[in-house]
Amino acid sequence: MSETTSTNEENKLPLNGRRAIPPNYSNDEENEVPEMEAFGLIPRGFNPRDYLRVVDIYMFKEPQEINKQEHHTDKYYNPKLIVRRGQAFQIQIDFNRPYQPQSDQFWLEFLMGRYPQQNKGTYIPISVGSALKPGQWGAKIIHRQNNSIRLSIMSSATCIIGKFRLYVAVLTPYGILRTRRNSATDTYILFNPWCQLDAVYLDDEKEREEYVLNDVGIVFHGNAEDVKSRSWSYGQFEENILDACLFLMDKAELELSGRGNPIKICRVASAVINSRDDDGVIAGSWNNSYDYGVAPSAWTGSVDILLEYYSSKQPVRYGQCWVFAGVFNTFLRCLGIPARLITNYSSAHDNNANLRMDFFLDDEGKVDTRLTKDSVWNYHCWNEAWMTRPDLPVGFGGWQVVDGTPQETSDGMYRCGPASVQAIKHGHVCFQFDAPFVYAEVNSDIFYTRMEKNGTQVVENIDTTRIGQLIVTKEIGGDGMVDITEEYKFREGSDEERLALETAVMYGVKKQSIQDTTYQPQTDVDMDFQAQKAVLGNDFKVTITFRNKSRNSYTATAYFLGNIVFYTGVPKSEFKKHSFSAKLEPSSSSSFDVVIKSSEYMRDLLEQASFHFFVTARINETGKILAVQKAVMLEIPTLRIKTKGELVAGKETSVIVEFTNPLKQTLENVTLRLEGPGMLRTIKKQFGRIPMNSTLTWEVKFTPMRAGLRKLIASLNSDALRHVYGELNVQIQKP
Repeated sequence: MSETTSTNEENKLPLNGRRAIPPNYSNDEENEVPEMEAFGLIPRGFNPRDYLRVVDIYMFKEPQEINKQEHHTDKYYNPKLIVRRGQAFQIQIDFNRPYQPQSDQFWLEFLMGRYPQQNKGTYIPISVGSALKPGQWGAKIIHRQNNSIRLSIMSSATCIIGKFRLYVAVLTPYGILRTRRNSATDTYILFNPWCQLDAVYLDDEKEREEYVLNDVGIVFHGNAEDVKSRSWSYGQFEENILDACLFLMDKAELELSGRGNPIKICRVASAVINSRDDDGVIAGSWNNSYDYGVAPSAWTGSVDILLEYYSSKQPVRYGQCWVFAGVFNTFLRCLGIPARLITNYSSAHDNNANLRMDFFLDDEGKVDTRLTKDSVWNYHCWNEAWMTRPDLPVGFGGWQVVDGTPQETSDGMYRCGPASVQAIKHGHVCFQFDAPFVYAEVNSDIFYTRMEKNGTQVVENIDTTRIGQLIVTKEIGGDGMVDITEEYKFREGSDEERLALETAVMYGVKKQSIQDTTYQPQTDVDMDFQAQKAVLGNDFKVTITFRNKSRNSYTATAYFLGNIVFYTGVPKSEFKKHSFSAKLEPSSSSSFDVVIKSSEYMRDLLEQASFHFFVTARINETGKILAVQKAVMLEIPTLRIKTKGELVAGKETSVIVEFTNPLKQTLENVTLRLEGPGMLRTIKKQFGRIPMNSTLTWEVKFTPMRAGLRKLIASLNSDALRHVYGELNVQIQKP
C-alpha cells in the first residue's frame, strides 16, 4: 500500500500558488501515458485482446521514402520521421485483424513535453475523417489491405515545431487502449517554406534551395575596397544537429506553446547564440588571446560548435561576429526558417544610437586617440530570416535582421532583432525589435570634431558616405557576392533617403543637426588616399592625393597616422606616424607617397592583418581641416587543397592540404582543420612548427557517402598567422 502512495506523491505536481502546472519548456522531458485508461471499474472478464489492437506502425521515414522526399527532409542525417508543418505525410498501421469502420474507433495522439495540454498545442488528438483540410490537423484513410491501413495525416500550418511522441488510441467499452511508448515513431515537425499558409513561406524554389537546403555558405570579410571571402559549413543536416538546435530553445526557456512563432524563436535564439547573461552557445573574444579555446578564425563551420555545446552545456570558446552569424544561420535553416548571412562593411557600433560617430582632433588636426571612443567595424556580420510580421503593419514582413553577436542589451539581454529590413530602409524604426540600433549601424555619419582649449567643439569635417557603404550576401546558387545595400537604404543624397532619415528622427532616432555646431568645411580642396595591394610580410606604399579645384595657391600640413586594429576598428597599437608639408598649386592635383615597411608592422600585427589609416591635413591659409580614414587589409596566403584518385561514393579516396610559410619567421603551434559537409566530419591535426619558406603537406583518407557536388573547407591557425583558408569544390560520382 505504501508503495502506491509514494508513486502518487511523485506524480503530483510541485506546489506553486501562481500557476496550475510548471512552465513547460523542455522538448526532451516526457510524461507517463497510461496504456489502459479505464472509464471506471473494469469487469472481470475484460480481455484487451478481444478488441482492435495495434500490432505495428510503419512511418515511411527512410530518406528515399515518400515522406522525407516530399517534405525536403531527406538530407537530415537522422533515422526518425522529419516532416514540415501544413503538409500531408503518410503512416501505416497494422492491426491484429481487419479494421471495421462501423464498429472500431481509433485516433492518433501527438504529444510534446512533460505537461501536454490541448489548448497549448502540446497535446494533439487527431480523429480519422473523410477529407483533409489544408493547414489543419486531420487524418484520412487512403488505403486498406488485410489488417493494414495507410493514413494521410495533415499537420496544422501554425503548429509548434519540435519532436512529438506518437500514440495510437483505440476505444473499447471500458476504457482507452494505447500503444506502448515507442521512440521509433517519434516525429519531428519543422517550419515549411513550401507551404503558403506557413509564416515562413517563400515562393521561389531557387531561393528555398539556397536559404533552407544549402548546407554551405560564404562569409564576406575584409573591407569595402578589398572584399575577401571564405566558405563556412552550416551542416544543418548533420547527425545530432537538429536535436542540438531544439535544445537551444529549451536552454532559452522558450515555452513549448510559443515554438510555432518564428518571431519568438528568432528573438530568443539571438540571445542564446551568445554566452553573455545566459551561458549561451559561444563565448565572444575580441582581444587576440584565445587561451583554453579555439581562435574564432580557426573554425570552418557550425557543427563542431553546436555539438560541443549540446554535449557539454557550457559556452564554446571563442567566437567573433561571423562565428555567431554562421551558427545562427545553421539554427534557422535547420528548423526550416529561410536565412542568409549578411556582411555590412564599415559598420557603426554606435553606443547611443545618435547616428553620429565622433572622432576628435587636437589643435594641430591630429586624431586624439584618448578622446575618441566610437569605433567603426571594418565589417560586421548578422543574419536575415524570412517571415511574415503579423505584429507589424502590412508591408514589413519578408527579410528580418537578427544578430547573435553581443553588442548592446535589448530588453535586458544581449540580443538583437528581428527588425524588418523594409522598416529600416524607410526609417520606420518605431517597429519592434531593435530597429534604431540596426538603422544606426548602416546610416551613421562620421564627425571629425576639434576640441578647442576652452572646451568648445568645432566640427571640421563630416563623412556621410562611409558607414554602411556596402552590404552584401552570397548569391543564389553560386559563390559570388550580391550587393544588397539598396535593400537597407536609398541612394545617398536622394530625396527618399532624406525622407527616410526624417522619419527615423521623428520616431526617436537622435540626430544632431549640423546647425547646432559651427561647421564650414573647405570645399575647394579634396583629399583621398589609396593603398597598394600588399601581401602579408612585404613593404607597401600608401599614396595621398590632393586636388585643388580653386584658383588659389594653398599650403597644407598633413598628418599620417597608422594603427594596427582589430576588425572592430578598435586600435591595438600605433605603428606609424608621419607628417609632411604639401604645396597645392591652383587647379591641379598633387600626390605624396608614404612607405610602410614590414619591419614596422609585423611584430604587433593582429590576426586579420588589418590596418586603419587616418590622414588629416590643415590648409594653412584658411585654418580648415580635411580628414579621411580607411581600413587596409593585407593579402593573407591561402591553403592549397587537391584530391588524389577518383571520387566515388562509398569508395576511399584521399585529399591533400598544402601550405607554404611566406613569413620571415617560423610559425609555432600550427593547427590544421579540414571538413566537408555531408562528406567528411571535421578532422584536426597539430603541427609543431613550420620554418620560413618551408611547405607543410597533410594527407587525409576518407570515404564520401553521397554523390553530388560537395565542398572541402580547410583552415590553418598558428600563433603568428591566422585567417588562413582554403577550399575546393569536388564532384562525387555515383558508384
